Amino acid sequence: MNSNSLCPKFEKAMKLLSQRWSGLIIYQLLSGPQRFGTIEASLPISGRLLSERLKDLEREGIVTREVFPETPVRIEYSLTEKGKALEPALKEMEKWSQKYVEVKKL
Repeated sequence: MNSNSLCPKFEKAMKLLSQRWSGLIIYQLLSGPQRFGTIEASLPISGRLLSERLKDLEREGIVTREVFPETPVRIEYSLTEKGKALEPALKEMEKWSQKYVEVKKL
């Protein structure tokens, strides 16, 4: 971070959440633990990019990955407490977008 930043922590948070698809992945996981395929089906994102974003969010402590020793192996992703703490901010952003954001139809 450069020394001219108003708030380095806020800047880092915005950078993390504004990374393509990260905010939507977190929003998707607010409804509870989900398998990779479920997340992938809910978003127009490639499996490769989804995997990359999930790893980024896991490194940041926002998402956790749980492997169930079954055959076939089942893997679920869920929000950590840190990730769940984003819910009020994301819900407020959702309200704001419903009121002020216009989606143009092609």
